[in-house]
Amino acid sequence: MNLKKYTDYALRVLIFTAMKQDGELASIREISDVYDISTHHLGKIVHELTKLELIESVRGRNGGIRLALPAEDMNVGKLVRMLEGDFTILECFDTETNHCVISPGCTLKHALNEALHAFFSVLDHYTVQDLVANERELLELMGI
Repeated sequence: MNLKKYTDYALRVLIFTAMKQDGELASIREISDVYDISTHHLGKIVHELTKLELIESVRGRNGGIRLALPAEDMNVGKLVRMLEGDFTILECFDTETNHCVISPGCTLKHALNEALHAFFSVLDHYTVQDLVANERELLELMGI
């Protein structure tokens, strides 16, 4: 399973903002510097996360971003489903585009479907708060 960079970066933004204390705001520049991701790319991701009501954007000179919900209310499985959108692992997962001749008798699709459900079953046990439980270590690794 390979998640898109968009999802990876979006989760990193959520992790970073979850570590801010007492409503402190994070900036795109700050996140960009820590993760070495382009501010332009992060700007697009932050815009989408704001539209999805996962983060709040505060405009102005002292503006920035913060989580729109408590980190413990943000389920990782739900976030990945929302951010990825499409889990058509094989052609046969989409009946509209499936042209595989062995599809009716193939068990590979069942095995991969089971694996996909197991993947999400594990992610559903985690929240963004769980991802920052080792906050002190993360802050040290980020150089903050």
